[in-house]
Amino acid sequence: MRRIEPDVWAGLAVLLVCLAVGTPILLGAAGTWVPRPVWGALFVALLVTSLTAVLWEDCRRRRAWACYGAAVVLGWLTILTAPGAGWLPILLVFVAALGAYIAPPWAGPLVVVLNTAVIAVTAGLAGAAFPQIGLSALLYLLIQTATLLSSLAIIREQRMRRELSEAHLELRAASVILADTARAHERLRIARELHDLMGHQLTALTLELEVARHRDGPGARVHIERADRVARDLLRDVRTTVGQLRADAPDLRESLTAVVRDIPGLEIGVWIDDDVRPTEEVAMTLIRVVQEIVTNTVRHADATSLRIRIESTPDRGVRLTSVDDGRGSPQLLPGNGLRGLSERIDAIGGDVRLDGSDGFRVTARVPAR
Repeated sequence: MRRIEPDVWAGLAVLLVCLAVGTPILLGAAGTWVPRPVWGALFVALLVTSLTAVLWEDCRRRRAWACYGAAVVLGWLTILTAPGAGWLPILLVFVAALGAYIAPPWAGPLVVVLNTAVIAVTAGLAGAAFPQIGLSALLYLLIQTATLLSSLAIIREQRMRRELSEAHLELRAASVILADTARAHERLRIARELHDLMGHQLTALTLELEVARHRDGPGARVHIERADRVARDLLRDVRTTVGQLRADAPDLRESLTAVVRDIPGLEIGVWIDDDVRPTEEVAMTLIRVVQEIVTNTVRHADATSLRIRIESTPDRGVRLTSVDDGRGSPQLLPGNGLRGLSERIDAIGGDVRLDGSDGFRVTARVPAR
């Protein structure tokens, strides 16, 4: 089941708080300095711009900033036109907190200061004495500051967790590729030893048989027995060497399992068909592609689940399909990671398709080689 995104929960929380604070005014429990329909329009506009800014925070950042600026101004107007509405200024606290997620870093403290000034003016318009104005402004200043700092701390922790996950993934992938490279060098060493060993023993076998061919009787038998021993030794050595070569062959399933294991906050499933037999070059490319897919999911998708499948195609090629349950992106703007992924597949003659309409899906095809 697809989960509800954190941004949606944040928007719903703001909506509920705004409704709880503003409903008494809409019902006539508190007075306003403008006609109630006008105040209601300001209040609804504040809700709409706040929610729109939250929902556009990732995909349409400049528009989100514009909506947030409109929400700040609408919040001031909503408060100033209802100075006797009790806890209505609490709306500005939530507006200030949203700035940590949406606005540039410098905007948060500025909004807090301006909100505090508006609250002080509102208290003055309500007829409060100067000490009460100062106390109210100080109280809301502290609340806004604490809320903004808490939001910034949460954002910093989330960023650090993402960076830690990315570093963890990069280290895992590098370790797997290093191990596979070491196995490749070891296989090359064994192949060279096999060549040297077979060359020497086959030469000895040929000489023994050549001598035996020119002799008769017991003299030939001695050389035939020597040739038989050489042939048996050669067969034993070849079996031993080939056994080592098979034991050192890289395993794609084992390598990918090591890469995606223990990624914080993301459940990853990898399925590889039994008939998938990629070359070493293709296997290394698939490892790097999976690494980039997981990194992209951790960094941008805000997903809890990622499914990766590698299967054979009818033309004896390999197809990789991955899909997560994150937010997706209908308008794809590939960054360096996705461009690098495509370049890796293109380098071995394959192709990649990206789809962000429902979660994020990557389909990569590599032809038979």
